[in-house]
Amino acid sequence: MKDSFLYNKSLAFGVRCVNFYQFLKKKDVYVLSKQLLRSGTSIGAIVRESRFAHSPADFISKLTIALKEAEETQYWLELLFKSNLISDKEYQSMYDDADELISLLVSSIKTYKSNPNV
Repeated sequence: MKDSFLYNKSLAFGVRCVNFYQFLKKKDVYVLSKQLLRSGTSIGAIVRESRFAHSPADFISKLTIALKEAEETQYWLELLFKSNLISDKEYQSMYDDADELISLLVSSIKTYKSNPNV
């Protein structure tokens, strides 16, 4: 899992969220940026935690939680954008990355459900 595409993408997205948080904090958007930081960085942490799931059901549960965090991250991005606190370019770039993670998580969950021996 450490070298998996999902792991690497979720880690890279977490780093982007940390950097974006630092940027937003300078613009005095502390509360919303903190929410984005929490949900955006938890995706990779939960993906990593899934490596030590104690059962197939636990593994699926962890990936589902990561999926929920990715959806929450998109919500905070949309709220920041619709409140005119981030630009269209910033929004679209971060949103697209979160969307890619959502697709990867959904695909991983479906694959694992159909063949838990993968």
